[in-house]
Amino acid sequence: MRLASYNVENLFDRARLLAAGDWAAGRPLLEAYTALTKVLQQQHYSAADTRTILRLLDRLGLTASDDAPYVRLRQNRGRLVRRSKDGTVTVVARGRGDWIGWLELKRETVTDLAVRHTAQVVHDLGADVLGVVEAEDRWALKHFNADQLAPLGGRVFGHVMLIDGNDERGIDVGLLTRGDVEITGMVSHVDDADLAGPVFSRDCPEFELSLPGGARLLVLVNHLKSKGYGGAEASTRRRRQAQRIREIYELRRSEGHELIAVIGDLNDTPDSWPLSPLLGAGGTGVAATPSDLRDVSAFAGFDDGCWPGTYGTANKGNKIDYILCSPALFDSVTAAGVHRMGVWTASGRWPMYPTLKRAQDAASDHAAVWVDLDL
Repeated sequence: MRLASYNVENLFDRARLLAAGDWAAGRPLLEAYTALTKVLQQQHYSAADTRTILRLLDRLGLTASDDAPYVRLRQNRGRLVRRSKDGTVTVVARGRGDWIGWLELKRETVTDLAVRHTAQVVHDLGADVLGVVEAEDRWALKHFNADQLAPLGGRVFGHVMLIDGNDERGIDVGLLTRGDVEITGMVSHVDDADLAGPVFSRDCPEFELSLPGGARLLVLVNHLKSKGYGGAEASTRRRRQAQRIREIYELRRSEGHELIAVIGDLNDTPDSWPLSPLLGAGGTGVAATPSDLRDVSAFAGFDDGCWPGTYGTANKGNKIDYILCSPALFDSVTAAGVHRMGVWTASGRWPMYPTLKRAQDAASDHAAVWVDLDL
């Protein structure tokens, strides 16, 4: 059977800010959006909070109106701010209980060709089990399965599962399996927390699969905190997430699960401090001992097309997508590699689909990672 992991970067629509292509300009706006969302949840707005709200609203372009190029302020009941004719903006809410509303990232539709390229990648992968990252919701996956994959021929997925996670931008992780690979159980970790607060930026769902030969496979799908913004705080958050994944993995091993895969976009490199609980030694508790998880890129026949990265330019520093295997699962590997024909390259570093002629029509900035298993 073939297991694959693919960051689809939203199948049908993406946050306009994230799709703009100018990360240098987008990063401070996304940081402001994140910071303001956090402040707005305060039960009482102090004088310092009020000044912060006004400063961040201005940075997001929301001083004169609730509508800005990339962000919208929803004020459904009650008011957060009052705008005067002379241009003065005043925070009138004293805390979260005084108004009902939120910040919303504006979205734009992905090009039809980008969607078709995404479908072509998934079709060409031929995976029996596919973990997806940055999918909008379960219905988007179901429509993609029926309306985009089916016309390409071959088998479509018989089972589609995704549950909303913690990311308010609507980028979640899910799993699709062929009809003869049943999803027999699922455990969500969306509410896992430690002393620093919620652990997972999205979720770390565990999917228990029943394979045609009778074996049980446990797949943990992940999308760790982005490196794009947040600095040291984001790095620490990824570390906490990796440590929690390791704890879940060790617990399932102790319960008798031998075939376990940890897959997805881990947003850091193999030698990084945040990922050391999964790919080395480091952390506390069980994560303080060396991990026995093995990256499929360590398989002798791994085919990366001579480019070690899985994102963007595919350089070594851009290896952020993974399939990690428990020892028994790694022993069953017969082939593995990277599929990157749907990733745009202006330099011609790798072959692309003939119809992929501009960056906005790329299936994703991420390549798909796959592994064949003899189970």
